[in-house]
Amino acid sequence: MHDLILSLQITALGMGLVFGAILLLWLMMTLLTWATPEKGQASESTAADLSSTTDFKQQAAALAVALALAEQGLSSAHPLSQPPTALVSAWQLGMRTRQMSEKGRIRSITRNKP
Repeated sequence: MHDLILSLQITALGMGLVFGAILLLWLMMTLLTWATPEKGQASESTAADLSSTTDFKQQAAALAVALALAEQGLSSAHPLSQPPTALVSAWQLGMRTRQMSEKGRIRSITRNKP
């Protein structure tokens, strides 16, 4: 009987901690939404800051495009052409040979069965 009471106390403590943490998170979210202003309530100084930031971002984007185009013109990379014939490496030849020999063994085993 003592074990049952102890297990119920541990269960109640665990559930209390879980629900307490949930209530704490709910309270924190409520406080954060109350403390932060809505997006539509921005002041005029914020709008001016946004316009200057937008101008800076546009200049940075234009500079990045100009640099990319300049680097593309200087690049010596060229597409590789395909080899005239299909070359098979030693590794590929070994793997294909092993597969062929395994397939041959399976066929010879199935043929010998009555």
